[in-house]
Amino acid sequence: MNDWLDAAWRKNWSSRPSLDPAELWSKALLTAPAAGEPAGRNAAEAADFRLRLDRLCDALHSESRLNSLGLTMAHGQLVRVIRHRLQLGALWEAQPELPDTPLAAPIIVVGQMRSGTTRLHRLLAADPAHAATRFCDSWSPVPRSPDTRPMWSGLSLIVARTLDPWLDSIHPFGVTRPDEELGWLAGALDHCAYEAQWRIPSFTAFSEARDPAPVYAEFARVLATDAAWRGNAGLPRVLKVPQFAEDLPALLAQFPDARVVRTRRDPADTLPSAISLVANQMTMQSDAVDLAWIERECARKLALREARMDAALAGFGGPMAEVDFAALDADWLDEMERVYGGLGLEFSGAAAAAMQAEMGRAGRSAHQSHGASYRKFAQA
Repeated sequence: MNDWLDAAWRKNWSSRPSLDPAELWSKALLTAPAAGEPAGRNAAEAADFRLRLDRLCDALHSESRLNSLGLTMAHGQLVRVIRHRLQLGALWEAQPELPDTPLAAPIIVVGQMRSGTTRLHRLLAADPAHAATRFCDSWSPVPRSPDTRPMWSGLSLIVARTLDPWLDSIHPFGVTRPDEELGWLAGALDHCAYEAQWRIPSFTAFSEARDPAPVYAEFARVLATDAAWRGNAGLPRVLKVPQFAEDLPALLAQFPDARVVRTRRDPADTLPSAISLVANQMTMQSDAVDLAWIERECARKLALREARMDAALAGFGGPMAEVDFAALDADWLDEMERVYGGLGLEFSGAAAAAMQAEMGRAGRSAHQSHGASYRKFAQA
């Protein structure tokens, strides 16, 4: 793919993608309404989004050392993010009641990357008394009728799986399956989706040092819009992104009545798995990947998120449960009954049956092979 792109640019069959913020914005405007800017509630939020875009593009230029495929992917992702933001702005101007839709208290799954958050999230989401975000809606947050998002997301997954044969071993995907809201954070230019793909330490440091409140204000509006569109605002939404561990105070400020479930797993297991994920993503998009740097950075992030979770939850007075990865592995049914008790929720027969079906589906997933992949690579 890199060779093909280089040849296409050299022979002027296509133009080399730009990472200049003004050019990215201009390209997004070709397919999105200019009237939609800003997508926030005031000019300050729009300016904050522009600042995040500028700082991310600066880091990509100076630090990431992208190859041709990485440059193309970065350009495409950022144009899509801007386009979605403008489209959401236009939607909210036309239907201002959408982002103010009243929501049932959500259930927030928080924990380290690779600590069992996906399994727990999907078990909770399987309960018919709960709502969840579909993969296609996370990465295509602008509702439309007819809803073609599953189709376009399916095509995107075909391309992604072709480029990255290990994709489903890293995270089990399904177009309409419950999935994390990573796409909504990426759409607000939070750093979490980007630092896992590109070496951009200055943007990571910039993001970690500032208040993420503007990101989660937009997150809450997108959630309310999604819930209104899908007609499930009255059901508790099960929310999960590993980045929540880093930003929990800002998330709880948006949802002060939330229930929280925290996962725990031995860092000796979570760290190698996180390294494997990041190395996979970076190696596709750069020919200058430093595994030792990835190992150090993943260890630093793990420690940072653990400390921030501890601090945020020390003062949390709402319903909360903790889940041990090994206990969930050993007897998921018993562990889920205990979780429901801690959250003050009824564990119904319908919930147990739906979770049993989800466990059967997860057992057939390619994700089961991921745990050993990093160890095999390290031994080689």
